[in-house]
Amino acid sequence: MYNSTEQTRFPPDRLGDEELCRLAAKGDRLAEEILVTRYNRLVRSCARPFFLAGGDSEDLTQEGMVGLIKAVREYDASKEASFRTFAEICIRSRLYSVLRAAARDKHVPLNQSVPLDTPFFDSNSYTSGTSNLARRDPEDDLIDREHTAALLSGVRKQLSEFEAKIMGYYLDGLSCREIAETVGKPLKSVDNAVQRIRRKVARQLLSGDVSES
Repeated sequence: MYNSTEQTRFPPDRLGDEELCRLAAKGDRLAEEILVTRYNRLVRSCARPFFLAGGDSEDLTQEGMVGLIKAVREYDASKEASFRTFAEICIRSRLYSVLRAAARDKHVPLNQSVPLDTPFFDSNSYTSGTSNLARRDPEDDLIDREHTAALLSGVRKQLSEFEAKIMGYYLDGLSCREIAETVGKPLKSVDNAVQRIRRKVARQLLSGDVSES
């Protein structure tokens, strides 16, 4: 824990991710809370494509948070991966596991929303230890991200200029309120735009045409 001298010299929220993880591993709940707050937007940005494809926003965010907390508690700074990289893999792996289970139960075909069969979403990417992260080629992550972008590009062609702007901010993890403040529009206008985007994503998925062409 922090003593008064350490807290004065090194405010907890000014510490780096690795140091906060080290403290969290020792049972420091404040360090864990700081990391969860720091990466809340990452959780939202990971969950947003699934939400646009028909998932429940609150449920997905909660599941993503479970993945983030797992990352905080299991991160090993001696491995060749930053905490952010490890956290993103844990978050996405948690989302994939939950969505795969939902698909088996035939709740909703969310497994069709983004390229869940790619290595980046493979739940085995960290289960055998963080050493796998060191062996993973960073170009693989880039390819996976580009694949996701390609699937969403067909939807973008159907969006108005305003909707396309909203979708960009939304996928970056901003809340509707933050987007409204950024674009200078009423919160209701942003929320309505998100709902229209969701309907267009649903139609795109039903049509089976999610290519860039």
